[in-house]
Amino acid sequence: MAEVKKEVPRIPRVVFDWEKNYVPRKQTEPPLPVSKPAQQHTPNPYVYDALASPRVVEARKKRPSLETSQFGDLRTTWTQPADLYPRGFPYFVRGRDSARSYISELFQTRITMYDGAMGTMIQKHKLEEDAFRAERFKDYDMLIKGNNDLLSITQPQIIKDIYKKYLVEGGSQLIGTNTFSSTTIAQADYKMEDLVYELNYDSARLAREACDEVTKMDPTKPRFVVGAIGPTNRTASISPDVNDPTARNCTFDELVEAYYEQCVGLVDGGADILIVETIFDTLNAKAAVYAVNEFLEDAGIDIPLFISGTLVDQSGRTLSGQTGEGFYASIRHAKPMCVGLNCALGASAMAPFLKRLSDCAECFVHVYSNAGLPNAMGGYDDTPADMARENVVFAKNGWVNMMGGCCGSTPPHIKAIYEACKDFAPRPLPTLGPPQMWLSGLEDFKIGPDTYNNCGLPFVNVGERCNIAGSRKFKRLIMEGKYPELMDIAKDQVEAGAHVVDINVDDGMLDGLAAMQKFVKMAVTEPDVSRVPFMIDSSKFDIVLAGLKWNQGKAIVNSISLKVGEELFIEHATLLRKHGAAVVVMAFDEQGQAATKEDKVRICKRSYDILVNEPVCFPPEDIIFDPNILTIGTGIEEHNNYGVDFIEATKTIKELCPWCKISGGVSNLSFGFRGVNVVRESIHAYFLHHACVSSGMDVGIVNAAEMLHPVEVPPQLREVCEDAVLNRRPDATDRLLAATEAEKEAMELRKRGGGAVAVKKKSWRDLPIAERLTHALVKGISEHVDKDTEEMRSEIEQRGGKTLEVIEGPLMQGMNVVGDLFGAGKMFLPQVIKSARVMKKAVAYLLPFMEKEKRDNLIAQGLDPDAQGDDDSQYAGKFLIATVKGDVHDIGKNIVAVVLGCNNYKVYDIGVMCTCESILDAAIEHDVDAIGFFGLLPPP
Repeated sequence: MAEVKKEVPRIPRVVFDWEKNYVPRKQTEPPLPVSKPAQQHTPNPYVYDALASPRVVEARKKRPSLETSQFGDLRTTWTQPADLYPRGFPYFVRGRDSARSYISELFQTRITMYDGAMGTMIQKHKLEEDAFRAERFKDYDMLIKGNNDLLSITQPQIIKDIYKKYLVEGGSQLIGTNTFSSTTIAQADYKMEDLVYELNYDSARLAREACDEVTKMDPTKPRFVVGAIGPTNRTASISPDVNDPTARNCTFDELVEAYYEQCVGLVDGGADILIVETIFDTLNAKAAVYAVNEFLEDAGIDIPLFISGTLVDQSGRTLSGQTGEGFYASIRHAKPMCVGLNCALGASAMAPFLKRLSDCAECFVHVYSNAGLPNAMGGYDDTPADMARENVVFAKNGWVNMMGGCCGSTPPHIKAIYEACKDFAPRPLPTLGPPQMWLSGLEDFKIGPDTYNNCGLPFVNVGERCNIAGSRKFKRLIMEGKYPELMDIAKDQVEAGAHVVDINVDDGMLDGLAAMQKFVKMAVTEPDVSRVPFMIDSSKFDIVLAGLKWNQGKAIVNSISLKVGEELFIEHATLLRKHGAAVVVMAFDEQGQAATKEDKVRICKRSYDILVNEPVCFPPEDIIFDPNILTIGTGIEEHNNYGVDFIEATKTIKELCPWCKISGGVSNLSFGFRGVNVVRESIHAYFLHHACVSSGMDVGIVNAAEMLHPVEVPPQLREVCEDAVLNRRPDATDRLLAATEAEKEAMELRKRGGGAVAVKKKSWRDLPIAERLTHALVKGISEHVDKDTEEMRSEIEQRGGKTLEVIEGPLMQGMNVVGDLFGAGKMFLPQVIKSARVMKKAVAYLLPFMEKEKRDNLIAQGLDPDAQGDDDSQYAGKFLIATVKGDVHDIGKNIVAVVLGCNNYKVYDIGVMCTCESILDAAIEHDVDAIGFFGLLPPP
């Protein structure tokens, strides 16, 4: 277990004008989908003959012939004459009126009745195998009794009569189609995959006919066909193999394909509404709503979507482990018109969970419970009076807008519920508060003004240790394929205070696509890990999508950016919105990485304007900008203000981009001081204090277990760390480096037992000259470098050697020591830069001697030294450096160029996003000795 931190004071953050000025909004209808037909309440024309989407065309290939079909035609037009019934509520005419507008008014006028169980009613007919087969399937090669959906084809009159009983006897105004298992996945059990279009079409058409016949009897109570989309008999979140938690028997894409095909048949058959029901695995539901919205986009129409979850026991969770609130947060991106619960439990057992869902849902709410719990024989004992008595609680408390029945219920049950509840007002739509990022794992997680981390900051901890770049242990274990051990790292992050777990497996030596999928599939089966949301983190978009498709919760994607250009940026963002993910947007554009405040603000504002407007329509509260936390204290002067630039840019971005969030990789800030965690976390403490409290930073990738509150920073580090973060004095880096070296020395003393006394050392000035140069390079001491370099040069000259030998010998030997120490984590980046600057000073001292030797050599050869062209012989070598195509990072490249230049290399830096051809052409042009490729992000 992680150490429990002592209680620290909570510090409120800055409040922006758009927060202060927000006025809670009373809803007149549920939140609308982003499509224009939905936004504009465009009536569905109910004319589908001309739909030409390739996926629609493909689904329709399974249509039966007219000779086979029970119908005399296969019509796909269901529009009605505009003057069939009077205009205005309570009348409804297809093609003239918006179903969305009508349902919205209906659900706010009275509690509306849905139907009851189809299976219970079918069982009353006591049908045997022959009845299921009928003439058409009399010679079928397997038993098909129990395939209730098939009865829409083989016993259509029974199904239509059941519909009408619910409409007339039960008083239902909406009825679900007999299509609970009408997908290719579910029908595979009967080898009837090729019938799915016909199953859905026939069932919807029978319901359409029944509804129209009953509506004609009383046009003031129009009846609606609800196309029922069941969960299938497979689950994308749960392994079917007890020995392999990563095994699955279906994929997200397979579910989407099956659900899309089902949608085509249901809508062609005349459905008014679509309901994804009896959801025991939210990942299946996410695939279903993705398919529904893809179909509606392809068709260019608006059809209301209902979603119904199933909580399997008194834990109040789905079979895949989500709470009701977690379930709703995971699917709310689909903008369902109505959400609710059905099946599994009787009404009394559902009550506490329905209340919680009613408390959090922004849309309408429904319930259709079982008639109690099943008895020993699998039947249901609740009478209509029993069921009415238990359901009236829902109506009396104002929790619901639509009610019905599930397993065990019949038309008399529905009628009894109606009579008991008809005089109660429907649940009012809630007043919407300020937009909030609402994530979920197994449980929901809202990021709002009351969100604080374990250090008392208004800040979301994203745990970094399940990131190849953030943990050597994680990298080693994933390379070794030790996934169970990886779960322990993830658990430790959550226990230590991570609100979100970052998952990044990008590495050139690893199959990232396979690794991401395997990790997520295992992680979702670990409740201690998956109770929190995930951040799916990759520079490769295909890996991001792969991770999303195995995650049932609402995740954050890290990241996308304008570096790929606007067209692809829009495509990526739109796809992520359809999957319901929040998104991190990096401050990169086509020209490169934003380093200054001005560039950070410019790129983020441009990205925001693209995202929140058409065609993307990304929710602003789901946008997280990462304006690039860059390394301070490197020894390069222009890097000193990087912390201040980020802090100031954060405030400006939040002022310009209402409801957005700001994030960053906090460890980048102190990269130069790796190996001394107390220094790094002290830097982070002051940085986060100023970035969060004063500027409104919301989120960051951190090591939650090591975080410090400013009051926990050791006294000797407080001033030097804050000076460096805020760039308050020109010697801030030197002072911080000195403090770091002191901490490093103290660590070494503690390693030797804590009581060891440092022995006074001889002065390094007493060392031999070559060792003095090495010491000066390692320690970054330039005070004596000219004198020592001259001493070394004179010694070599006396041996008959040349000045270049000083560089190639002791100076390069010293820099090799620096490289070894840095590689071992025993030196820090600013120390390396200081060492490079000492090297540069030494080389600069030697250059006039080298130039004189060159001139003397040319004269000795009888040549005119002034007539010679460019001569690079005084350099240690020529080096070409470039950031490869697909990447715009250049900060690290620039540091390498500085170090090489200081080591007497001539560096040709040709920029970012460089193609292989341009790099080779430049290498030939400059006749370089070596080429350095820089690429933090793999190419897209």
